[in-house]
Amino acid sequence: MTATATDTPGVPITTPTLPGPRGPLSAGLLAALTDPRQPAPDPEGAQRADPYGEDLQLALYLLYELHYRGFAGVADDREWDPALMPLRQALEDRFLTALRADVPTDRDVDEAFGDLLVESTDHSDSVAHHLQHHGDIGQLREYVALRSLYHLKEADPHAWVIPRLRGRAKAGMVAIEYDEFGAGRAQNIHAQLFADLMTDLDLRTDYGHYLPAAPAPLLATVNVMTLFGLRRSLRGALVGHFACVEVTSSPGSRRLAAAMRRTGAGPAAERFYDEHVEADAVHEQVVRREVIGGLLADEPHLEPDVAFGADATVFLETRLGTYLLDAWRKGRPAIRADVHGRPNSPVC
Repeated sequence: MTATATDTPGVPITTPTLPGPRGPLSAGLLAALTDPRQPAPDPEGAQRADPYGEDLQLALYLLYELHYRGFAGVADDREWDPALMPLRQALEDRFLTALRADVPTDRDVDEAFGDLLVESTDHSDSVAHHLQHHGDIGQLREYVALRSLYHLKEADPHAWVIPRLRGRAKAGMVAIEYDEFGAGRAQNIHAQLFADLMTDLDLRTDYGHYLPAAPAPLLATVNVMTLFGLRRSLRGALVGHFACVEVTSSPGSRRLAAAMRRTGAGPAAERFYDEHVEADAVHEQVVRREVIGGLLADEPHLEPDVAFGADATVFLETRLGTYLLDAWRKGRPAIRADVHGRPNSPVC
């Protein structure tokens, strides 16, 4: 939880507070972050952890957030503390090794993006389709609360790749990011539009407020962006991730906008997804032709990495979708059980 209720421009921002632990790795890391005299957990522990599990994903998220807003009570210079780096590398390696084992690593870009460019007629595993036609306002609020861990910093993880690109790829990436960051207008920054959406749904807009509610499948979808972003060797994978998000955004946003209208969520809630229907249809063309095309013209050997980034994104989003739909179809909340809501509301 955080002390302020909004990231609205002009309103003071405080730093998110640390959540509770979810296992020995995150418990040891939390102790080390709050007291620098405490040693970080033994990196060997990462090799025994579930790569997609609550403990590892939370520990990795905590370390990654030091590069963004940080946490209250944790010094800013812990971001690159050498005492924390062995653990972070071990967590990253465990996660990345699992992704490479579970996701094809030898596909080309046409293979990876071929299925994404054709809208499926099977909607049984589509969260957006479920919310459009069947979801209630409580499920919409859960979905938005969980997605806030990314959308309140939307486009930030992808900005890591800009200094690693050149020519067409850099120009195309910057053009898209310029739109994501509001085209020079603070009120149009996509993260701000999402905060406005949250206000319509009577959700807290504090950055990181819903971290305690977020299950591991959600954390993994956020962590993978920073994993790809912080490693220059994975610049191709980050471009693939970004392209996958842009290619799949417009159809999903159309369904979510319809869900907002059907449930009467409010005008700002509708606007966020309506904006993405139009903007991301344009971004899709730019990212495929200029960003991917320019990158592979300069560095053709990165094509398998671009495809891997897209496929890893689909894999993790599918895992998250399965988790959400399984909970909702069984009448259970999708948020973690240790987060208690107000009457008639699954999140607070």
